[in-house]
Amino acid sequence: MTTIKKNLDVDRRSFLQVTALAGGGLMIGLYAPDLFAQRGGGPAPAPLASSYITINPDNTFTIVAQNPETGQGIKTALPMLIADELDVDWKQVTIKQADYDATKYISQTEGGSRAIPTHYTRMRQAGAGGRALMLAAAAQQWSVPVAELTTGSGIVTHAASKRTATYASLSARAATLTPPAPADLKLKDPKDFKIIGKPLPGVDNMAITTGKPAFSIDVAFPGMLSAVFEKCPVFGGKAVSANLDEIKKLPGVRHAFIVSPPAPAAGRGGGPGGPAGPASGVAIVADNWWMAQSARRTLKVTWDEGPVATQSSAGYAAQAQQLAAAKATSVPAGGTGQVANIGDVDAAFASAAKVIEAQYMIPLLSHAPLEPQNSTAHFKDGKLEIWSPSQIPNPGQVAASAGIQNSDVTMHLVRAGGGFGRRLNSDYDIEIAKIARVVSEERAAAGMPTVPVKLLWTREDDMHHDQYRPGGFHYFKAALDASGRLIAFRDYVASTASVIPANEFPRGFVANFRVFSDPVTPFNIPTGAMRAPSTNGVSFVMQSFIDEIAVAAGKDPLQYRLDLLNSSVDAPTGAGGGGGGFNASRARGVLEAVREMSNWNARASLPKGVALGCAFQFAHAGYVAYAVQASVGADKKVKIDKAWAAVDVGRQIVNTSQSKNLVQGGFIEAMSHLMAWEITIDKGRVVQNNFGQYQPTRMTHLPSLIDVKFLQTDYDPTGLGEPALPPALPAITNAIFAATGARIRNLPLVRDGYSWSTAT
Repeated sequence: MTTIKKNLDVDRRSFLQVTALAGGGLMIGLYAPDLFAQRGGGPAPAPLASSYITINPDNTFTIVAQNPETGQGIKTALPMLIADELDVDWKQVTIKQADYDATKYISQTEGGSRAIPTHYTRMRQAGAGGRALMLAAAAQQWSVPVAELTTGSGIVTHAASKRTATYASLSARAATLTPPAPADLKLKDPKDFKIIGKPLPGVDNMAITTGKPAFSIDVAFPGMLSAVFEKCPVFGGKAVSANLDEIKKLPGVRHAFIVSPPAPAAGRGGGPGGPAGPASGVAIVADNWWMAQSARRTLKVTWDEGPVATQSSAGYAAQAQQLAAAKATSVPAGGTGQVANIGDVDAAFASAAKVIEAQYMIPLLSHAPLEPQNSTAHFKDGKLEIWSPSQIPNPGQVAASAGIQNSDVTMHLVRAGGGFGRRLNSDYDIEIAKIARVVSEERAAAGMPTVPVKLLWTREDDMHHDQYRPGGFHYFKAALDASGRLIAFRDYVASTASVIPANEFPRGFVANFRVFSDPVTPFNIPTGAMRAPSTNGVSFVMQSFIDEIAVAAGKDPLQYRLDLLNSSVDAPTGAGGGGGGFNASRARGVLEAVREMSNWNARASLPKGVALGCAFQFAHAGYVAYAVQASVGADKKVKIDKAWAAVDVGRQIVNTSQSKNLVQGGFIEAMSHLMAWEITIDKGRVVQNNFGQYQPTRMTHLPSLIDVKFLQTDYDPTGLGEPALPPALPAITNAIFAATGARIRNLPLVRDGYSWSTAT
């Protein structure tokens, strides 16, 4: 690469970088010092030759996808934004996955449905900036005003003189120009979009459907070794000794050693960011994975199981009941954070015409992505190169585990076979970093060259060593006046990880509102974010109990929600899993849409055993409502006939195909949460081993229709990976109640003898 010229004054207005390529073409990088400074709090870094757009000599375009791809479609969506504003054809574009680089990219993560709201404008600006450079270069070359020029398909046209020039032919001249500042860019009117808003296939679809290497599990190198890692089945336990000499004699085994956690040992999970070092266990490294796994079957480890070995799901449930009995009438202090105490709840209950009470339970859940956890690393000359499927790449954790500096870590982002929040905490990266260093040192001592090492968990590893979706026990009470109006709402939560709906609807729409909680302790099971964290379980309990209230009031459950949303008594705080304040009109909009889509008002004409249920949720800045038609037989076999989803995530859907897929996928995942998924703890360890005890929804269980309607309202676009899942659960269980009269208050449904009806 040779730089022709960079006329860049590094100031607060610097935005684009342009670099000419040897042999022709141009690299265009996005550089936004204001954003860097806001994130880091310090001065903006000097611009680097980072590239979002490469204009190739043949007038094709390589666009960088900066964020990790776990199936949510962002590897396609973000480049679509750039390509449309650059004004090139999608068939001219090739997508390149970026490596992790905090000096080049901002918010290079996947989680919280944040990619679109964070990068929507920035990616459009990158493309528009590139187009502006091409227009400026052509105007200079032809000595004509920019206003007389148009672009399309990577070509600049001067209609008056009938001259045209490809972007590639203008690259050398563009490299000499001062790039525009963001304020000087003119973004397209949405009516002129050619790529944004279209149903485009994912850029990896062909590789995936034809079985070509596409995922992290597919990473392979010549001479690579494979590792398995046996961890203590009890959370927080430590390996004391193992039959390592015996293991090392087995076919194909090259290394076997105990991996100890950093002192003091702190378990293996927790909140965002995950553990600071690898768990305690035994690593076996062999010529291939099967040899390593076969050797593992003969492994004998002496464990110090630690205090968690006394804990169990039965114990958590018993303690929750004790807490609820003791705290049923207590009044929490304060009114923010994990408690809310608004109005005079006790007085409202004392004067109520009707009081409704109910207990709900949601279990711990494992993420269970189809691709088990894995990572590949090469430790050489004091530096670590790693190929990771992480949702939040974290060189600092990897460096700490390997005992090196952050600057000595290179992270390649590889597509993950599902994440759902599991890959936010990159324990697999932390483990392979430590293992790769030990392997490198042992090989160096034996005079052998270093090689990459790939760690691959089994399905059982994945299920036994997750960061689980928190469970909880909810004790509800509601008060109605003589007209059926909700006058008081209370939820006491005994939680295994403090998922407390203190800011959730109906807060702000009932004058007297109390939510308070106590933790179930001791509780030392690692928990973490799962798709739509907090609302994925909270929506089930809250929207189910709202349904109970509506039925007790003798009202239409959908209309009752609308009436509540029309009765604001106090503007609610930011609810719904991170996404700003709740907007009642947008919530009403999605409810009214599904009422029409499902022909809700004609539901009385449905045959016996068939009924409609509804629910809505504000989650991660998105609004989703479902109406679900379900049939339930005398044998408790449930068939979801149809589902209708109305979705409001703002004014623009970037990729209509992927967006529809995200909604339908969220609904289908919710069916798994609902029917059979539950993680139980006994003697400090997970009982479930594999999908045989943790069965996901099958294709034969799916409804014949999951109809999706996007309400493109005049709000900035937000993410869609998470909002669609939470309200699906209560919409289904509310339909089951409407069909049978049996209220579902505990999950999973198999606990009460339900099963899916299999389509024939």
